[in-house]
Amino acid sequence: MSGKGILIREAHFPGRAPIEAYGNGGFRFADMSHRGSLLCLPSGIHGWEPKDALALNVPDFDRVLAEADKIEILLVGMGRDLRPLPAALRAALKAAGIGADPMSTGAAVRTYNVLLAEDRAVAAALIAVD
Repeated sequence: MSGKGILIREAHFPGRAPIEAYGNGGFRFADMSHRGSLLCLPSGIHGWEPKDALALNVPDFDRVLAEADKIEILLVGMGRDLRPLPAALRAALKAAGIGADPMSTGAAVRTYNVLLAEDRAVAAALIAVD
């Protein structure tokens, strides 16, 4: 490299771990903390861009769809309140064989931890809450 600079890496934890805490705009897991939303997938825990459940779209779930063969159920933490998934997103997930279950982020975290402990084929898309 010719110049010095800061290398920004995409946030990624290469494993599956329960979510230890949520709130204050982020999450704690595996003795680490992450500010912002998360995708908890078979390939690991990834930082995720969405901040508003009302603006979710299919491209936000490209990483989920890429791992569809390892996911039976996707818990979608929609923030503080339960909101329905947009119809196009629900259709794309269903076509990939993924059952999607929207709920509040708190309920999604708790359900994810239980299903993960049962070694189920679960994934979670969690919008951070304050």
